[in-house]
Amino acid sequence: MSKPSISTAYISASTNRFNHVADASTSSLIAYGSGKLIALWNTQDPDGRGVLQTLPGHDGLVTCVRFVASDAFASTDDKGTIRYWRLFGTEWRTTAIVRAHQQAISVLREFDKFLLTGSSDSSIKIWEVQRGDVDDEVKEFQTISLQGWYPLSIAIASLPSSEAIILAIGGTDRKVHIWTRSDGPSIRSVTLSGHEDWIRALAFRASSTPNDPIVLASGSQDGTIRLWNVESFTKVQAQSQIHTEKSGDDLSDDLLDAFEASLGDLGADAEEGGRQISLKRHVLTVKSNSGTQQYYVTFDALLIGHEAGVTSLSWSPSNTSLLSTSTDSSLIIWAPSSIVSTAYSSSTSSIWINIQRFGDVGGQRLGGFTGGLWSNDGAEAMAWGWSGGWRRWRRITSDSHGGTAGEEWEEVGAISGHSGAIKSLDWSPKGDYLVSVGLDQTTRIHGAITSSTSEQSIWHELSRPQVHGYDLMGVAWLGPWTFASVADEKVARIFEAPRNFVEEVRVLGVKDLAQSEGDRPATASVPPLGLSNKAVSDAPSELDSNKPCRRPFEGELASITLWPEVEKVFGHGYESITISASNSLDLLATACRATSPQHAVVRVYTTADYQPFGVPLEGHSLTVTRIAFSPPNDRYVLTVSRDRTWRLFEKKENGYMPIAADKSHGRIIWDCAWSCEGDLFATASRDKTVKIWKQDSDSARWGAITTMKFEEAATAVAFCSAIADAPERWLAVGLETGEIKVYSSLTSTPDQWTLVLIIDSNLAHVDQINSLAWRATDNPSRKQLASCSDDGTLKVLIVQFEVD
Repeated sequence: MSKPSISTAYISASTNRFNHVADASTSSLIAYGSGKLIALWNTQDPDGRGVLQTLPGHDGLVTCVRFVASDAFASTDDKGTIRYWRLFGTEWRTTAIVRAHQQAISVLREFDKFLLTGSSDSSIKIWEVQRGDVDDEVKEFQTISLQGWYPLSIAIASLPSSEAIILAIGGTDRKVHIWTRSDGPSIRSVTLSGHEDWIRALAFRASSTPNDPIVLASGSQDGTIRLWNVESFTKVQAQSQIHTEKSGDDLSDDLLDAFEASLGDLGADAEEGGRQISLKRHVLTVKSNSGTQQYYVTFDALLIGHEAGVTSLSWSPSNTSLLSTSTDSSLIIWAPSSIVSTAYSSSTSSIWINIQRFGDVGGQRLGGFTGGLWSNDGAEAMAWGWSGGWRRWRRITSDSHGGTAGEEWEEVGAISGHSGAIKSLDWSPKGDYLVSVGLDQTTRIHGAITSSTSEQSIWHELSRPQVHGYDLMGVAWLGPWTFASVADEKVARIFEAPRNFVEEVRVLGVKDLAQSEGDRPATASVPPLGLSNKAVSDAPSELDSNKPCRRPFEGELASITLWPEVEKVFGHGYESITISASNSLDLLATACRATSPQHAVVRVYTTADYQPFGVPLEGHSLTVTRIAFSPPNDRYVLTVSRDRTWRLFEKKENGYMPIAADKSHGRIIWDCAWSCEGDLFATASRDKTVKIWKQDSDSARWGAITTMKFEEAATAVAFCSAIADAPERWLAVGLETGEIKVYSSLTSTPDQWTLVLIIDSNLAHVDQINSLAWRATDNPSRKQLASCSDDGTLKVLIVQFEVD
């Protein structure tokens, strides 16, 4: 027997909808939470590869990820747990686990050797991390109770020319709370009011020289960003001294009061909703060894540019510009324009303008951006959206100090994935690309693009043919350019590739096409009140003329890669649940949810005209979970069901007729699969077994020739044909825990299967596997296995068989 080895070709993983869920290290490695996993993406990969690996460990949804050093990060989940990760060689390992809060953790920050966590149990805890050689210790240092409101953002910095630490907390009570800490625990100091809605983002800009003030940026759901200066009392005194000498008369307090009052009147009538602008100086007093020091916190600027709530703020590594993202689908880079200078002539009182604006202007694309960050030392700005995909922009020309208005930026490729459980996948007939559907109501096509630099092709999402209003349940290819999908509705829908897609796969080298395919509609669009994708024959000319030779990015995938719907197939009385195409691609079979024998039928249609082929296949009493046509010539149809039985139907002139059935599984049968030769099939059940069935040559009865037992429920099976001339075949079994096991057997002894490979949750999944499929590849000893799971990831694994 041969022993296979395993590696990863492709991981598709979306980003969770939390605004602190991703972070970039100094080496531009991005770690982000995807479901219960943490995904790692090297943004500086020369070939533009996506996610490198996923790290299992959390039991709940990952809510925050934060790098502490380039080789260490911390992550939290909605069960209240912190995990501390460190890099040993090339492997990331958990070095500490702490149950920090009773409720979900909503914010995580690091400072020096401390971690700060804020949770929806209305408290903030400060933790001290003591690094060991192999394990680290995370000890509670202080708890700050917030008396009933929830923290959504934390920022922390050192005060200028002092040892003291300043901590800003923002949340659901619409104020920024400033705490300070010199030697003992933190103490509450000042409250800054002004925002009219929850404060989602806070960020400190450290002072570049000891005398400079530090700047706190606060962003709120009211759509505004406020900048606050924190400067030492002595400096302010010195400045006002100079100012008095220059101008001769100081501004009287009465004048300031009058100005504030007039602002208040203005606000009451203004349409801006009366934004409060207070010029009050808040005084901070910090005790230290050298005595007490005083600091002023003053309001400095109000940045208005977003049309909806601000979700994240981050200062660029050079500290010159501020990046903000918003639910209005825009990302803005702000910088001070140094044109206006006042009597103080300090850099802080210049006017802030938005020098760059990315994303979709106007029109609220669903949910907008959830968060954003800088990468590649400030040369790239990126953000992730509500639907879990990333968009990133790279600076082309730049001055040395960055953040100037004369820069040019261009959008570059990023990563994407299903933002919910993935229910089904299918390889196109020649194995050129892969289609997947899921509960995020999208259908996505993934393919390997031939790369100019490396000999390996790089996987990416190529198209999003269907963005639906119902959860999608199943998908099957009916030809190289046609597929059918079923959702939580009674009809199956048939889609035909548009010209855009055919051109794209030809240009990118995904599929070999000699000549341009026949006359096709250019693209598709959804009418304002419709659910069906309608063909658009003449695409806007500006799209065609300068269409770049590259894959579509997240913004385009979400808008212009739809496929036209060419047919609807009716017949079922309840929501569809599964779909399957025959090996010859002439027949299509569907099944729906059912609680009675009347509805637990499989309907078979011809793909030539989508008319029923024979009568519906009856016999089951509950929902049919999977349908499989036998290779090579579709002589049999096998169905398995919630009623714990399988049924076999044989093809006759006018349809399929029942010939065999069995009820030896003790629980629901999730999946079934035929061997590539068509002589045996496997059924996978919740009773933690997979049974292999073969027809007895004498009695023509189908019986179980072997039963494989597992620790967990088996939810998916797939056979793989033997290497040419080798009398061997493989069976992959997916489990409810997300593991995949590969068995091998000789064709001469089909009742003996040996376990040759266990793919654990580090390479496979952490939740129920819904579908497995082997890809037909040219290299006989190197197979690709696609798997999709309830954990929201899709993976293509390379299984290398070593032939003895």
